[in-house]
Amino acid sequence: MVDGLFFLIGIALLTFGGEALIRGSLAAAERLGVSPLLSGLVIVGFGTSAPELVVSVNAALDGQPDIAIGNVVGSNIGNVLLILGLCAVITPLAVRPLALKRDAITVVAASLLFLLLAANHSVSRFDGLILVSLLLLYLVWAYWTERYQAAPSGVVHEAEAQALTSKPKSIIVMTLAVGFGLLMLVFGSQLFLIGVTGLARHFSVPDAVIGLTLVAVGTSLPELSISVIAAIRRHADVAVGNILGSNIVNLLGILGVSALLQPLPIPARVLLFDQWILLATALLLLMFLYTGRRLMRWEGLALLAGYGLYVWFSFTA
Repeated sequence: MVDGLFFLIGIALLTFGGEALIRGSLAAAERLGVSPLLSGLVIVGFGTSAPELVVSVNAALDGQPDIAIGNVVGSNIGNVLLILGLCAVITPLAVRPLALKRDAITVVAASLLFLLLAANHSVSRFDGLILVSLLLLYLVWAYWTERYQAAPSGVVHEAEAQALTSKPKSIIVMTLAVGFGLLMLVFGSQLFLIGVTGLARHFSVPDAVIGLTLVAVGTSLPELSISVIAAIRRHADVAVGNILGSNIVNLLGILGVSALLQPLPIPARVLLFDQWILLATALLLLMFLYTGRRLMRWEGLALLAGYGLYVWFSFTA
């Protein structure tokens, strides 16, 4: 019961901490005159992945590489199958392929790079440096193309920054939101890891499975929140763009930072199974964007069913 309580409190702190950090940072960026484009690209992109970051970093430093790796891989799989599927059930998703093709290609490329690094059965500090450097290059490239070449994706990132309408107005509240958001993320990640590892030992479930499922879903709640809000408002590009941005930050940023702090051996089951599901979901999303088709409700249900099968297989096979 104690482990379950820690798990639930940890999820709550991670969720509210991520929300407070994003809203406080966006409000501060508006007051400082930061463009909505840069706010959507950087603040929303990194803010929604903040729970994944603190949990993976803490897991890496605590000697739990299976959870650190599983969190990244499982979050990317869940973002496509679970969150995109849920958004499509809420409203059929029709996106403009030109607005998101760069990010979709980047997700596939990052997934292929993960498979390449996984061939060595670990992600070293040097690998982490490569991943973080590629993320910085991507951000510079993205901002330059959208700021100076008027790329269609710029509109999507601006809309991401505007998707959260209730933001603090005063400087004091902004500061408190950012400060308490960071504190909730740090303490929430500690309680969350204590809870999930305790539950894993109690039910004799491997750390990798816990990381790929419970941890991945728990840390993806900010992405779920923003994407669902966008879907309700019929902003399909924002819903899909948020998922693409999160997957890029997860693979290049979170995995990279975690490996820089502590080299990460890759679990055997990720090598045998999950990395291929990771690549398949990235290719599925790319195909959806390039065919220009509308993702219908029944297809969203199929994605949700696919995620259900993935979770069932993870715990039983």
